[in-house]
Amino acid sequence: MKCHICSKETLSFEDPRTTILYYHCKTCEYIFKSPTYYQDLAVQQKRYDLHQNNKNDAGYREYYQRFLDFVLPFAGHAKNGLDFGCGATSLLSDMIAQNSIVCDYYDPIYHPDLFDKNKKYDLIVSTEVFEHLHHPKLVFERLLNRLSDNGILAIQTQFHTNNREDFLHWYYHHDTTHIVFFTAKTFMVLSERFNCRLVGNNGKNTVVIRKNSTKICNLFESGEI
Repeated sequence: MKCHICSKETLSFEDPRTTILYYHCKTCEYIFKSPTYYQDLAVQQKRYDLHQNNKNDAGYREYYQRFLDFVLPFAGHAKNGLDFGCGATSLLSDMIAQNSIVCDYYDPIYHPDLFDKNKKYDLIVSTEVFEHLHHPKLVFERLLNRLSDNGILAIQTQFHTNNREDFLHWYYHHDTTHIVFFTAKTFMVLSERFNCRLVGNNGKNTVVIRKNSTKICNLFESGEI
């Protein structure tokens, strides 16, 4: 099967415990489950509704603060932002707003009506979203098209080690809603594909990408967000 990110041939392997089939691209280090295991939003929501994300929980706020501590120094003089895939709460956008960045928030399940398709943003953040996406390259592209020139896209998703044995013992792919998996290199390949620069990488779960040019393809297909 071809890689969904770079279109190179992938190698398949099976998790012996679950018999789930995965595909691994050696070129861009992208791993994805067989599309047989992809779930629609209604099925995914049943899992998301189990999350206990309380805006007043100190640990939850600290989790987002660590993300912002890494990302915001790259954001420069950003005036507005978007939290893409915010989930049930607006906590992250509220915290961004406390840094003098007016921030919208959007989620296809919990806040589907807040996405102004004509608005450009200086900063777009997306935390623990990309591992759920059926078409991550398309969503990456669409988010870039929402950025103003020199805008910042910050993505958080757990990186795998690019080692098959490590992957099979990794907790992250056991979540049935987690279907695609990345390393920083995967996002570097995506950035090069769309004429952007990967300017930040914490080596664990977060990359920061700067939009260099307006010369980005438009593939605004419906159905993903």
